[in-house]
This record gives sequence, structure tokens and C-alpha cells, in this order.
Amino acid sequence: MDEENHLLEGARRFDLECLAAIYDRYSDRLYSYAVRLLGDADLAEECVAETFSRFLQALRNGGGPRDHLQAYLYRVAHNWITDLFRRQPRLVELEENLGSHGDDAADDAFNTEQEKQRLRMALRALTPDQRQVIVLRYFEGWENEQVAAALEKPVGAVKALQHRAVASLRRWLNPDGKEKENR
Repeated sequence: MDEENHLLEGARRFDLECLAAIYDRYSDRLYSYAVRLLGDADLAEECVAETFSRFLQALRNGGGPRDHLQAYLYRVAHNWITDLFRRQPRLVELEENLGSHGDDAADDAFNTEQEKQRLRMALRALTPDQRQVIVLRYFEGWENEQVAAALEKPVGAVKALQHRAVASLRRWLNPDGKEKENR
């Protein structure tokens, strides 16, 4: 945490080495976060660029984070993604059976991509706070305290959001209530 505070102090002075270190430290993680939610590399890159642009603009205006730099950057990225979801019409999942192409590897790749798309749609169906809790906890591996800092909520609220989100995901991904068989 001391290193993060040092970087943040340098960023407030617009120290180019500190700004570059912040970018180097967080850009890949933010990109992974965005691509998981968006499923689109170009949009994920745009999200990262906009996140750092907004961070610099906040610093230029005398704002930005006083502490918890990582949480701040993820919150900015999350807000950008949420705004994008609001601007785009909801994706319609096609339930068509495209049949077998006789190529098991291609079928497996197609099925994997369909599962990823179902998960993205299920995540998109959550509230923005629920979505952020799930992605930060399960995909990014954050502790409840870190998620609480990112959402600016108490740890108890994060746990409640997580509980409701998991229940919603379970209903969305298993609408018939049956657990999937292990393959």
C-alpha cells in the first residue's frame, strides 16, 4: 500500500515516471477486467484508455483518489462499462441449434464461446454493483475489503450484494433449477 500511495502522490504532481508506473501496473489488469465483461478486445482497450484519461482529468481538476488507487481505477472502468451497457441495446441470445459440423474441436470452441456469451449476458442482467462484486471477487480475486473500497460500501453490503448476485446468476444460468452434469 505504501508503494501505491507513493505512486499516487507522484501522479498528483504529474510525475511522468509515477504516471507511467501506474499505467504499467494497472493497465493489463483493467484490460482483463473489461474484456471479461465486454467480450470485445477493442472495447476493452477503449475502456482502459478512457479510464486513464478520466483519471488524469480528475487529477488535473484537483480531484481523483486520495487513497485506494486500484479501487478508484476499477470503479472508473466499471462506470464506463455500465454506461456503455446502458447506451447499447440488450443483446439477444439466439437459441438456434446450428447442428454439428463434424469437427469436434470447432464444436468445442463454439460451445465454449457460447458459454462465455451466456455468462456475459447473465452478468449484464445483474445490477451494476452486483456485477462489479462478482467480477472483482471471482475473476480478479479481490478480498471483500478491497471490493468494499472500490464500491465505497461497507463489507456487509458487499457480502449481501454477492449473495444476491450469486442467486441471480444461478437462476439465469440454470433456469430449470437443475445443476449441470460434469462433462
